[in-house]
Amino acid sequence: MEKILVTGGNGQLGSELRVLSTTYSQFEWVFTDYQELDLCDLGNLVGALSTINPQIIINCAAHTAVDKAESEGELSDVLNHQAVQLLAKWSAANECKLVHISTDYVFDGTAATPLSESAATGPINVYGQTKLAGELACLQENPEAIVIRTSWVYSSFGANFVKTMSKLMQERDTLNVVNDQIGSPTYAADLAQAIMTIITHPNWQAGIYHFSNEGAISWYEFAIAVQEIGGFDCAVNGIPTSAYPTPAKRPQYSLLDKSKIKATFGVVVPGYRESLVQCMRLLK
Repeated sequence: MEKILVTGGNGQLGSELRVLSTTYSQFEWVFTDYQELDLCDLGNLVGALSTINPQIIINCAAHTAVDKAESEGELSDVLNHQAVQLLAKWSAANECKLVHISTDYVFDGTAATPLSESAATGPINVYGQTKLAGELACLQENPEAIVIRTSWVYSSFGANFVKTMSKLMQERDTLNVVNDQIGSPTYAADLAQAIMTIITHPNWQAGIYHFSNEGAISWYEFAIAVQEIGGFDCAVNGIPTSAYPTPAKRPQYSLLDKSKIKATFGVVVPGYRESLVQCMRLLK
């Protein structure tokens, strides 16, 4: 029985994989968070991996606090880059399949059409820089790895935009949400399913893939969808990025082209709204 190690097991994606794991009982599952497997402890990481000895690693662990990363660059680099390098090195040496999760933040946000896997990267914040360094190290150390870039992840687990909006819309009369950053949300349950479709596919095809839900929207339109589905009374106003300064710059446009993952593995990509309805039903 093949053993799957999921790092970042208590995060949004890790939690959705845990839900899904009961459907894939042909695998032995090991879920770790930093308490069980501290990826920042680079000196002990290789030994810990050898003790667990997985045949498949799904690396969901990351330093994802985008604004904090600006002042925590060292921690960001250890978790998003150096630890990934060691995971890739270990997996290559031990004939272990590796799926590493990356982000749309590796792009500069100046595109005007959906971004393919071969589009030029150019991160504009520390989080994106460390994630790109992680991607490059991953594929250099283990050319057989699969890297999946995703965007705007939300789930019924953890802290995310959908849960924050739902909460604020019940507490406030009006909300301002940025309306000039375009992308597509990703329901972590859909991404978890896509990963398992890849892992159980007869042909393992290494490389970079993009996955998010279908649709091109702004954060404002995302908030409006949350409001409509949730039946909240709160008025939502669209504002420009310039009116909401944050420590880290955000890409203006980071819509991902999903045609490669569909063509290669037959991955089904649901529309963002139908997935949002599913998630909000769970939240209720």
